[in-house]
Order: sequence, then C-alpha cells, then structure tokens
Amino acid sequence: MLKSDLIEKVAKELNMNHDITQLVINNIFDAMTDALAKGESIEIRGFGSFSIRHYKGREGRNPKTGERVTVPPRKKPFFKVGKELKNRVNTL
Repeated sequence: MLKSDLIEKVAKELNMNHDITQLVINNIFDAMTDALAKGESIEIRGFGSFSIRHYKGREGRNPKTGERVTVPPRKKPFFKVGKELKNRVNTL
C-alpha cells in the first residue's frame, strides 16, 4: 500500500475531502518523523513501536577494492511489530 492508497482509503471510509485527508495523514507522518528525529519513541498499541537504534562507528572494507574505510557512528529508525498485528498477519 502506498501513502496515496492510504489517503484514498481513509477519505472514502470517513467520507472526507481528499485534500483534508491528505493534510491529516501528512501531519501524522510529520509528527512521527519529528519525534524520531528528537530521539523519542512511538508506540501504537496493537500495531507496533518505532524507535531509534544507535550504531557505533567501526572499521569496514570497500567491497570493490578491499581498502579499509572508517564507517562513522549512525542512527537508524527501527520498527518492532506488535503482538496483535503479528497474529493478524499470521492468520491471513
């Protein structure tokens, strides 16, 4: 499902104007993105939780040349699926 599909489905389900629905969905995603950028976690009961994982810097190798390179520390978003979602997906 694409974001545009989600917007269409919500607009149709709630009988809302497409532009207003798009604004609401975009604001939800923006709020989630801002929270993660601040290092906060997000929990949506029954669906899952989003958090930031911190990775240390390390020495790596360039796969083409075999040359050693320094990989800097970084942060990545991480999603942990909720129990209800996992059960629902496995029953389909």
